[in-house]
Amino acid sequence: MTPFPLLHAVSRHWWVLLLRGIIGILFGIVALTLPGLTLATLVILYGIFALVDGIVTLWIGGGSKEWGLMFAGILGVLAGLCALVYPGITLLVLYYIIAIWAIIRGVFEIAAAIRLRHETRHEWLLIISGVFSILLGVIFLANPLVGLMTIIWLVGIYAILFGGMMIGWAFRVRKVRDRLERPAAAA
Repeated sequence: MTPFPLLHAVSRHWWVLLLRGIIGILFGIVALTLPGLTLATLVILYGIFALVDGIVTLWIGGGSKEWGLMFAGILGVLAGLCALVYPGITLLVLYYIIAIWAIIRGVFEIAAAIRLRHETRHEWLLIISGVFSILLGVIFLANPLVGLMTIIWLVGIYAILFGGMMIGWAFRVRKVRDRLERPAAAA
């Protein structure tokens, strides 16, 4: 077993990262190809995305006893539930929910990548994903009155980039899992 519980938990469940990436890309494609979606539909799609991502993050954080990831997961679940329970939420409130969630998520992704930098290669994929998350949040906070179409496009592009980074990270983590399991199989 690795001395890094986060790396061990993530590498055992690399396919969850892959699934997160696929869901992110699918969400992004829907947002970009159907920009005429109503606000309520966007809120519901975002709610499902944030809820699933929050549950996965909470699960990985709980498995590795990483409080930062658990906190980010709880925020994702709360943001998703809030969007689903109150689908009539205003654009400005949704804007701030997405912005704050993205910034916090990005900070924790970068922190996790820095902690794992000596244990895995290509941790830069997680860092880039974190930077994209933070940039999205900062853009939203700096421009709270941009139009709905801009929100849909930014969220769609972000989700596709986030999904791509998660897919890349999943395959890198799978290689780490194989490396960790090889000595155990030989014993």
